[in-house]
Amino acid sequence: MATKKSLPAKIADNKKAAFNYFFEERFEAGMVLEGWEVKSLREGKVQLTDGYVVIRNGELFVIGCQINPLHTASSHVRPDSVRTKKLLMKKDEIKRLIGKVERKGYTLVPINLHWKNGKVKCEIALAKGKAEHDKRDTIKDREGKKEVERAMKHKLRD
Repeated sequence: MATKKSLPAKIADNKKAAFNYFFEERFEAGMVLEGWEVKSLREGKVQLTDGYVVIRNGELFVIGCQINPLHTASSHVRPDSVRTKKLLMKKDEIKRLIGKVERKGYTLVPINLHWKNGKVKCEIALAKGKAEHDKRDTIKDREGKKEVERAMKHKLRD
């Protein structure tokens, strides 16, 4: 009997990352979270825009990912909204990433957080920074697409 696979439910996206970087490869990593953080994620109280991934002692960590505590958080817990969170990946994948990040211009960026089989996963990308003219091209493309959509809408109304 075939089981139905559900699509991962999005928690948060880092739209700024797509504007600032070219994505070379994407990876999925688990996250080590505290209970209050999981509850806040269920409510969507997270911000990824300032987040980045660092490698320390052969392990991956997300820095700058802000999870805001709920007002109903336990009184015995001291929530730290910008706590450094550990990412979980297989050792050989981490070693491969370390080799690529050490090459000039590559960085690791969190792209999104999502639910998969009841667990929080962080999609990270091996990325290269965009130059200023590349960012202008991105803006030009986006504006062009909006203009085409407006024209199509206007044409459909007539």
